Order: sequence, then C-alpha cells, then structure tokens
Amino acid sequence: MKFVIPWVLVGALLAGGGYLFVNGRQRDTEIERLKAENAEITALRAEIEELKKRPDFSAEVARLRKDNEDLLRLRNEVKQLRDQSKQLGTQLQTAQAQRDQIQAQQQQAAQAAADAEAQRAQLLQKSAEKAQIFQCINNLRQIEGAKEQWALQNGKPPGSVPTTADILPFLNGKLPGCPNGGTYTLNAIGKPATCSVAGHGLAVQ
Repeated sequence: MKFVIPWVLVGALLAGGGYLFVNGRQRDTEIERLKAENAEITALRAEIEELKKRPDFSAEVARLRKDNEDLLRLRNEVKQLRDQSKQLGTQLQTAQAQRDQIQAQQQQAAQAAADAEAQRAQLLQKSAEKAQIFQCINNLRQIEGAKEQWALQNGKPPGSVPTTADILPFLNGKLPGCPNGGTYTLNAIGKPATCSVAGHGLAVQ
C-alpha cells in the first residue's frame, strides 16, 4: 500500500502537468490569433485614416452616395414600369375579351340579318309567284270571256273549239301571255282554257 500511493500521486501529477501543458498551448495559440487580428484591425484603421487624408476621399464618398441614390431611383422606376406593364397586360386582356365579345355579337347580328334577308327574299319570291299565278288566272279568265263572246256572236254551241285568231278581236288584238312563260291552250267552249305551267289554272284561287 505504501508503494502504491506514491505512484498514484506521480500519475496524477503527470496528468495534471499534461493538461496544463495542452491548455497553455491552446492559450498561446488563441493569444497569437488575437494579436494577428489586432494587428489587422490596426492596419485597417491606419488605411482608413490615410484615405480620409486624401483630397478625393470626400468626393469619392459623395460619388458613391450619389450612385447609391441613382441605383435606388432606378430600382423604383423599374418597379413602377413593372407595375405599369402588369396593369397594361390586364387592360389588354380585358380589351381582347371585349373585342371577342363584340366580334361574337357582330357575327350573331350578321347571321340574324342574313336569316332575315333570306326570309324576306323567300317571302318576296312567294309573293311574286303568287302574283304571277293570279296574273295568269286573270289572263285565262280574259281568254274564257273572249271565247264566250265569240261563241255568242257566232252562235257556236258548247264543244266548239275557237282558234287564237277567232278570239283576238275580243282581246284588243293581242293574246295575253303567262308571266312565267307558259303556253295557253284555248280548249273547247265549256272547257276552261289551261296553262302549261303547273299550278296555273282557273281552278286555283
């Protein structure tokens, strides 16, 4: 036991000495680093002082300040331009939507006008066709009247067939013509005159 205690004390002393040695080395390293930083700071301060002594230092600072102000102004202008561009883009989209809507309305109006024109043309055609039918029927009635006058004046019985020349004196010397270019057939007395165009006849009222 007496021999062990001295060795333990020796080990403890060695360990303590090692710790102090390592700690001292670290502290020396930290001191060296701080010294280097202090020297660098001192050098920078000296450099700043030298710059302040230069005659163009104030002008350089003023120029840098002005450049900074110009930069801020340009940034503000760029922001304003971006906002304006965004606003114009929105207005353009709105205008395009309105244009498309107007074009659609114009197409609808044009289609409606075309439909109305087609209906009007159809009605006019039907009216013209009806007027032609009525004109042809009126012509056939005149022919029938001339046939009856011819038969009465010449004492012709029913079934007698007059010629065109026979009835012309009762038509002011001219046989009326079908407005559709049809051909009239006089037929016999008692049988109505006819037209070659379908739908034209005395039976149609």
